[in-house]
Amino acid sequence: MKTIQLGQHGPVTFPLGLGCMGMSDFYGPADDAESLRTINAGIEAGMTLLDTGDFYGMGHNELLIGQALKHHDRSKLILSVKFGAQRDPGGNWLGLDTRPSAIKTALAYTLKRLGTDYIDIYRPARLDAQVPIEDTVGAIADMVKAGYVRHIGLSEMGSDTIRRAVSVHPICDLQIEYSVLSRGIEDSVLKTCRQLGLGITAYGVLSRGLIGGEFKASQFAKGDFRSYSPRFQPGNLEQNQSLIDQLNVMALSKGVSVAQLAIAWVAAQGNDILPLVGTRHTQRLADSLKAVEVVLSAADLAAIDQAIPKGAAAGTRYASLQMSHLDSERG
Repeated sequence: MKTIQLGQHGPVTFPLGLGCMGMSDFYGPADDAESLRTINAGIEAGMTLLDTGDFYGMGHNELLIGQALKHHDRSKLILSVKFGAQRDPGGNWLGLDTRPSAIKTALAYTLKRLGTDYIDIYRPARLDAQVPIEDTVGAIADMVKAGYVRHIGLSEMGSDTIRRAVSVHPICDLQIEYSVLSRGIEDSVLKTCRQLGLGITAYGVLSRGLIGGEFKASQFAKGDFRSYSPRFQPGNLEQNQSLIDQLNVMALSKGVSVAQLAIAWVAAQGNDILPLVGTRHTQRLADSLKAVEVVLSAADLAAIDQAIPKGAAAGTRYASLQMSHLDSERG
């Protein structure tokens, strides 16, 4: 089985990671029992990297993963954790806090919730405009020296920030959205990461369900990310689904699902890219896992590029306020 090393300094992992966010937040109600079955099924299938954030369900996601870890060999798993996003008891967003003291406090609670004594990859969820990235990375580096963290990662950060971070401590990977509908990373960030030896952990490979799902703009519950995501709004949704219809035709011709085709496309962009599969259902996970067997030829990749050119998606990947917080969008 092919493996992926996350950059020059990071761990080696199964070629797909499991994104656990939806098990606790952002996509409507989830069933804990089914979520645990999904985590267990992924690990039993060979998946090694579990991705979470301490703000997913205000700690619920970490507690859920902690339950699953009790039944598996921790030393064979890679826990990737984001921190820094602040929320109130109602779940409302309050901003970011990546001050050194805040980092060490957040890490302490994360270790307790997960029931582990170290985190494999620890990363700020976004760039905190109030705290120099050098200070943030330096504080995590202290935790590396103390043995509480194995590797440092980044999330949604631009080239200049990445260079500044690397000057303080080796960075194993950048977590960033990357899919056939979201290719902004190709402008400059991907090149910077490759020059500096960072791997890419790609989330949103199925574009929040746009790829492989059938939706109406009116069907999303309050609190579901898609209820206010620009790409799921009337007009944009129909245009984006028309693009996916073309992927469906290609998938059918290859005898694979459209989700498998989309995941394979991300994986085919480089052996330094780890696609994250975000799901909370065992059946969908089983379908996604088959993507590791899909081989795309140069002709296949060219056909996908022609059907869905870079920038073809209608609507930005986040609402305008959230887009303004993405350092990665600055190049």
